[in-house]
Amino acid sequence: MPGKMERTGVQMDRRTFVATGIAAGTALALGRSPLAFAGGKNDEIRVGVAGIRSRGWSHVMGLNRLEGVRVVALCDVDKGVLERRQLELAEKGIQTDIYRDFRDMIAREDIDVISIATPNHWHALQTVWACAAGKDVYVEKPISHNVREGRLMVEAASRHGRIVQTGTQSRSSSAIRDAIAWMHQGNIGKPTLARGLCYKPRQSIGKVDGPRDVPKGIDYDLWVGPAPMKPFGRRQLHYDWHWDFDTGNGDLGNQGIHQMDLCRWALGHETMPQRVLAYGGRYGYDDDGNTPNTLVSILDYPEAPIIFEVRGLPSNLQAQKENWGGNMDRYQGMSIGAAIHCEAGTLLLPNYSSARAIDRTGKTIQEWRGAQDHFQNFIDAVRSRDGSTIHGTIEGGHLSSALCHLGNISYLRGEVVSPKEAASRITWPTTSAADVERVVAHLKGNGVDFAATGLVAGKLLEIEPGSEKFSNDAEANAMLFRPGRAEYRFPEEA
Repeated sequence: MPGKMERTGVQMDRRTFVATGIAAGTALALGRSPLAFAGGKNDEIRVGVAGIRSRGWSHVMGLNRLEGVRVVALCDVDKGVLERRQLELAEKGIQTDIYRDFRDMIAREDIDVISIATPNHWHALQTVWACAAGKDVYVEKPISHNVREGRLMVEAASRHGRIVQTGTQSRSSSAIRDAIAWMHQGNIGKPTLARGLCYKPRQSIGKVDGPRDVPKGIDYDLWVGPAPMKPFGRRQLHYDWHWDFDTGNGDLGNQGIHQMDLCRWALGHETMPQRVLAYGGRYGYDDDGNTPNTLVSILDYPEAPIIFEVRGLPSNLQAQKENWGGNMDRYQGMSIGAAIHCEAGTLLLPNYSSARAIDRTGKTIQEWRGAQDHFQNFIDAVRSRDGSTIHGTIEGGHLSSALCHLGNISYLRGEVVSPKEAASRITWPTTSAADVERVVAHLKGNGVDFAATGLVAGKLLEIEPGSEKFSNDAEANAMLFRPGRAEYRFPEEA
């Protein structure tokens, strides 16, 4: 069977599992029942982790540290990574089975929880499959690669009665939770605007002159999964998939999803916005990436909009030569963070475990610190079967991820114009003209010649929050979902 390495325990053939369990939309009698953990805290929870090269290895370490939790299976399409990680754990006295095909792992009856840290384009389908297999799921951010599949994840978790936690770790910060509650009490007035910041250094990923050989030991068909099958065409397979729209979502959906979630949380927005418009481009180098390294997304909520800024270039050309990573622009003292502007001050959220409120003069009036273990919160909910205790809900993860997707879709539906023309198309919110000027100044400082390159002015898209669709652009609606290819298609029931 393609992709199989080791299989243990009572299982069913994965192709039978896909055909009868998922496509039929029924929860299989795999994994433990909701009552399995009623015996108390010492009942062991057995975990399988998918995608273990980088972030997934943190999942393995973080989950194995918890009382009564044991990682028993590892899954990755890279044979070398699998064997190396299995050996590392064996040297610590931890025995695991290894799989290349995710469907083989979730067909195991003795696995209770699946933790997913694969590339973005795999998150949704693996979550839907795992829920149908009777597994609880921890899934990394962004939880989806497109808007519709995020909603399908929400529906799958509900249909199969599964506990699903999303990798938005800030939700487990007591400091941020307390700070937002304090703000909601009116201590600095009514919120008027949230600004998310992702000023993170991103250098060129290089440019190749044709298809490349897939790195040895990688099952490329499994790696591509539901994405379009195309020849491998960049220097590095790993990580740089973030900068290809087929598999990633740019930094808006990579680092930016954390800060987008903070903005939405702080403003209390629980639906899609009414409109979205984005502008930017990929500047400073010509490489094999196609996601913008500079992007401003405006999400129009009448009560208080969200403006999200992505900048991958440093402050200027000199910084590119001398200290690319150490000289990024800052806003309110932050290069990565969220600023919630209110009538009488601003709430600053600069990281995952602290918050600070300032008045209109910039004076600090309140500070908070502290965070809890996001994995522990998930495991506690798995044991109790109480989904209301989850900090990073699948519904919330879907909405915050969708806001990132909306900005990318507006950008992809845009056209190249002059900065002046781009500015003339944005009449809301009132800060927009100044924001365009700031972005243009930043790019000129990095040597961008707008006479030669222009600025991508995204299309203004009207949104029907209830249906989570656009009302004014059929082509944009087509970007809301990708059903997948061949045997990696979303189930008809989903």
